[in-house]
Amino acid sequence: MHDLLTSYGYPGLFLLSFLAATLIPLGSEWLVVAMLLDRHNPFLTVAVATIGNSLGACTTYLIGRYGGPWLTEKVLHIDTAAKIKAERFYSRYGSWSLLMSWLPIVGDPLCLVGGILQIGFRRFSVLVLTGKLARYATVAWLTLAGASMLAQS
Repeated sequence: MHDLLTSYGYPGLFLLSFLAATLIPLGSEWLVVAMLLDRHNPFLTVAVATIGNSLGACTTYLIGRYGGPWLTEKVLHIDTAAKIKAERFYSRYGSWSLLMSWLPIVGDPLCLVGGILQIGFRRFSVLVLTGKLARYATVAWLTLAGASMLAQS
């Protein structure tokens, strides 16, 4: 799988990053690390991963926004009490919690709930993009710093 995805370079990274931001349980950080270690451009690698992951999050948001009632009731079986709990969480932490959309397990549901609760798309996009950029930039920095330290020793 590693060789297959790295051989596709940036398009493979975009696709994996996009899918990783949907409700499909995937991760894309490992491919960012692999591409950086293969000497791909760090800025382009971070940009492609960030854009792909952000667009995947937007897809999840739109599913929540336009499929909200049907999705919550028929597919996810979210009852009224759980929806009220989610609304309280958003009223307490606000849409700022979307900065944490990069987190495993809770990030994708945050995007979905953002859509269900009708958070403004512009605000959603800026917060999600910021969080995901910070995550990929940190992964890239740690990878390159670690590789540099290993090369020096």
